[in-house]
Amino acid sequence: MNKNALIIFVRNPILGTVKTRLAATIGNEKALQVYIHLLQHTKNISQNTAVTKFVFYADYVNDNDVWNGYEKKLQSRNDLGERMQHAFEEVFALGYKNVCIIGSDCYELTTEIISEAFENLNFFKTVIGPASDGGYYLLGMQLPIKDLFSDIEWSTKNVFIETVNKINAQGLTCHLLTWLNDVDEEKDVTFRY
Repeated sequence: MNKNALIIFVRNPILGTVKTRLAATIGNEKALQVYIHLLQHTKNISQNTAVTKFVFYADYVNDNDVWNGYEKKLQSRNDLGERMQHAFEEVFALGYKNVCIIGSDCYELTTEIISEAFENLNFFKTVIGPASDGGYYLLGMQLPIKDLFSDIEWSTKNVFIETVNKINAQGLTCHLLTWLNDVDEEKDVTFRY
């Protein structure tokens, strides 16, 4: 069995429910088009990684979509932190040793950066990819870390630093990946869709 697993958190591409901050300026239909483009990008950069890939859907598992060939699961629990904690625990329970999580909002993320994250989990307990909005686009760990996702103000500029502080407080080593931009607002859309 491959010891590495990649968790991909996605929203189901439903009009009016995705990229809501972006939709406030470009409208729901264009925001949905942008998000579908981001989903395809995330599939393209993840499909050739030599790891087991799990897609965790926000609303329902879609049996026939761009993620065919990936393991498919449903996010559970309440806030984002609880959903990520549960996903990590579920995948580690299957016997994987190094697990990373990404979302589907980072157009600058590449196959090479994902590979770098897994390579560094051979030497560091954790790895994190900071996003310019104050969050992170990738988080990886060698083992489930208690309380890493609790008491964090999600969707704020403090998510990355609060997470790093929790890693440091537990005395865990951490490799920092390059800073990237998430697609949250109209200015972040640097591609044709």
